[in-house]
Amino acid sequence: TVSVLYCELMYRIEEIRSGFGAIVKGIQLSTVDFTDEFIKTLKSDIEKHRLLLFRKQGKVTGERQVELSRKLGTVESTFYKHPKSPHPDIFRVSNNEEEGCTGVGTTGWHVDGTFQNMPFKYQTMHFHSVCKGGITNFVPLKELYETQSPETRDRWNKLWMITGRGPCHPLVYTHPYRGDSTMMFHCGRSFCTGWGLEGPDKSIDQVLPSQLVQNELTDACQNALTSIGIQLEWEEGDFAINDNIGNAHYATPGTQSDPLEAGLRILHRTTVAGEVIPQKHDGRRSRLL
Repeated sequence: TVSVLYCELMYRIEEIRSGFGAIVKGIQLSTVDFTDEFIKTLKSDIEKHRLLLFRKQGKVTGERQVELSRKLGTVESTFYKHPKSPHPDIFRVSNNEEEGCTGVGTTGWHVDGTFQNMPFKYQTMHFHSVCKGGITNFVPLKELYETQSPETRDRWNKLWMITGRGPCHPLVYTHPYRGDSTMMFHCGRSFCTGWGLEGPDKSIDQVLPSQLVQNELTDACQNALTSIGIQLEWEEGDFAINDNIGNAHYATPGTQSDPLEAGLRILHRTTVAGEVIPQKHDGRRSRLL
């Protein structure tokens, strides 16, 4: 049940879940003035709700989407530039390879940018066209961690994700803006080569197979989805801003359904660069291996 939380002069916020996810109403991103006050309020709401959804936005231009993204931080584009992308900083995603990049986000639950020392801070996602059954699932990482047993939390707190691309990230660390617990992982097989397990002196004394922990995290996310997560079936014109370091997400197989049967999916995505190296409560940070 969506409930009205509060009303601002700029827009109205309605919670999707208590403390996680919100629908923003009363605003059109194509025309609103991106004033300092507006961006400050928007960032505060992203920090609080971790996922903001703007519905019925029509087709926001690539230039406009990038303009908003740049107001939120430094746009960082590490992806393939599809010929039909409307802007060099727009990642165009589809279920038709002639229209956009396919298979994106479908390899497992993840946080974007784990291959970097500072994973992405935000993503913006705008749907110019949607397919039936094209659901993206989101799980808040604070709640995912806190709802585990004490034994699981203790074990997770000792694990480090070895990306095989340089960075080694703590599985559990402190959200740099919210101050609560969050997590860093990617359950796609090619994104992780193993998991370092700390010994009594907090140094890594053994490496666990990548799939062992990835499978555990996948099960945890799936089991938590109905109780704490959001299963978002997109509508044409949807525009979302995701707190990438506060949530894990997963594009379900339906996002790649045959466009002739389910309809064409076109997603325009931007990524805003991370600003802080993941750091545990005791000060230990992600490091290069």
